Amino acid sequence: MTVKRQRRSPEFKSKVALAALKGDKTLAQLSSEFGVCSVQISQWKAQLLQQLPNAFQHQERPVRAETLTAPLYQEIGRLKMELDWLKKKAGVDA
Repeated sequence: MTVKRQRRSPEFKSKVALAALKGDKTLAQLSSEFGVCSVQISQWKAQLLQQLPNAFQHQERPVRAETLTAPLYQEIGRLKMELDWLKKKAGVDA
C-alpha cells in the first residue's frame, strides 16, 4: 500500500520552524507534536534562517499588466483613428 504525500501549508511550516528556532523543545518533541519528521523540521528551520535577512529589505511592488498595456491600447486607438481619417481623405475604401 502506498502512502500519499502530505502537503503542508506555508503557515504550518513557518509555525513549526519558529517553534524549532525557539529551542524550547527538542526536535524529537516537535516531531511528535506536529507529526513531521525531525529532518524536515531541520530543513524548514534552515530555510527560515536563510530567508530571514530578506524579510526586512525594501521590496518593489510588482507592476500590474494593466498599467503597462493601457498606454499601448491608447496608442493603438489613436493610430487607428488617424489611419481611418487618412483613408477617408485619400478616398480609399476600407
